[in-house]
Amino acid sequence: MNIVSSAISLTVADPAASSGFFISHLGFREILAGEDFTVLGRDDGAVDLILVRLDPERWQPGQGLADATVVFSITGLAAEYERLRAEGAPITVPLRREPWGELVTRLADPNGVTVQLNEWISPITN
Repeated sequence: MNIVSSAISLTVADPAASSGFFISHLGFREILAGEDFTVLGRDDGAVDLILVRLDPERWQPGQGLADATVVFSITGLAAEYERLRAEGAPITVPLRREPWGELVTRLADPNGVTVQLNEWISPITN
């Protein structure tokens, strides 16, 4: 198998609202859009995002919506966190340092999609 690209498909109530969030706060751009979907990408190593409108008529009980978190490992997280805060981005977990060597913060898009930004750093030693 030779994987040449990757995408995550997220089912949301309002693809346009999610698209606006990812474009304005996280630097994505629209690649393709249809009536009930939007595909977003970046020019770096980020996975493409496919935002699909939830169709209640096709959704079946027990099918469930996955509680997924989109995680991006980045550099310069402290500066990005300040930028996001200044923009009024919906930060749900303030920037914090974990003892195992990670800076982390979380955001939520307008449809409730959790986005985690992390940066790997030196672990805290005693």
